Amino acid sequence: MLSDIFRSVTDWLVGLIGSLGYFGIFILMVIESSFVPFPSEIILIPAGVLVSQGEMSFLLVFILGVLGSLVGALINYYLALKLGRRGVNRLIEKYGKVFFIDDKKLENSDKFFEKHGEITTFLGRLIPVIRQLISIPAGFSKMNLGKFCVYTSLGAGIWTLILIGLGYWFGENIELVEQNMGIVSAILLAFALFVVLIYLWIRKKSK
Repeated sequence: MLSDIFRSVTDWLVGLIGSLGYFGIFILMVIESSFVPFPSEIILIPAGVLVSQGEMSFLLVFILGVLGSLVGALINYYLALKLGRRGVNRLIEKYGKVFFIDDKKLENSDKFFEKHGEITTFLGRLIPVIRQLISIPAGFSKMNLGKFCVYTSLGAGIWTLILIGLGYWFGENIELVEQNMGIVSAILLAFALFVVLIYLWIRKKSK
């Protein structure tokens, strides 16, 4: 049942992306990566199908997918930067208890991000749900814009490449896509853990 629904949505998106073209991929990825998140799988996997059918260029889909992700992330970054901690504190006073968030937790989050912002931004882009939200603490902590763009693009590039590849190789078989998404998520989590361990080892050696 779920596979039938997913197949119908995929077929519809293949047609939509085919009609909108590369501009559609860019705009949808901007939206996906900003404050109106929805799964990028439903954008880039159908695009990968079109690449496999020779109707789209892999390079252009990849570039516009990464650019769309970066622009969407920058929207969140600048919203957090302009809203600032004062605006967030007001929201926390009203709604923080609902989400088990308080000023102390936000302060600890800021300190952590100031120390480990680059690696956190990079790895955050590889993890669903977190990938849209990771730009917000970057804006709050006023992370260097150049570094933010570089590490966001690196993480988004890996994720974009994986999703296009899934659409290219398995797009005609939705069951295989669903099976491989679980495997991909597990591999990415293992990769993230490996990178964190290497990062911590390097920091320890440098001290």
